[in-house]
Amino acid sequence: MEREAKVSNEKALYFKDVIIINSNILNAKIDKNTIDLIVTSSPYNLDINYKSSNDNIDYNEYLLFSKQWMEICYDLGKDDCRFCLNVPLDKNKNGHQSVYADLIGVAKKVKWNYFTSIVWNEGNISRRTAWGSWLSASSPYVIAPVEMIAVFYKKQWKKKGHGTSDIKRGDFMSWTNGVWTLNGESKKRVSHPAPFPLELPKRCIQLFSYVNDTILDPFSGSGTTLLACSLLNRKGIGVDIDAGYCQAALKRLEHRMGDL
Repeated sequence: MEREAKVSNEKALYFKDVIIINSNILNAKIDKNTIDLIVTSSPYNLDINYKSSNDNIDYNEYLLFSKQWMEICYDLGKDDCRFCLNVPLDKNKNGHQSVYADLIGVAKKVKWNYFTSIVWNEGNISRRTAWGSWLSASSPYVIAPVEMIAVFYKKQWKKKGHGTSDIKRGDFMSWTNGVWTLNGESKKRVSHPAPFPLELPKRCIQLFSYVNDTILDPFSGSGTTLLACSLLNRKGIGVDIDAGYCQAALKRLEHRMGDL
């Protein structure tokens, strides 16, 4: 019999089959080998104004932190656990860095197996303000209006057990095309400085997990992944270091689910 994920000695909030833990993922007490799927967007280190953490650290420190939390998640996952990581393709603030490529390298060092990547085309370049040298080859900036979803697995890609999939034929055909065009989420609407749209975790969850699987978001923020879990009949565990974001995620769950 498969083990159920359990949380102990934590400041936790509950909504139906969702648990929101106010903690750092490095210290969260969740049973090992209990998670079926991880869907998250980790800090980008772009000096985003999070309330309880510094998002502007030395890049090598950032990669070390990434290694630490990926190791924790590896231990929490079942042998057939999948891991969907939403990250920027690259960055040019405070030095040009190949964030996506570097984090794939970190994940591999942790023993996560790389499977594929999905391009999230935000379809919106209106927010662009930096061009480098205008109409000149002197020092132009090339900025792609996309983010990436890197997909990994722990020890085996094929799921061990049998379960119920709830994905429709048309969605399966569309979503297995590795370019997803999705509008971004409003920061003001969800009260968080770096949200992703609900459609992103919904697609990851339906494509890569069964109904009633346990989904983890180690940086749950405004609770978008957790909301997708509730809407899709999955068990959700979210971890966030900021108590205010945890409360906001709970209120968001209560409001959205109460309307169904």
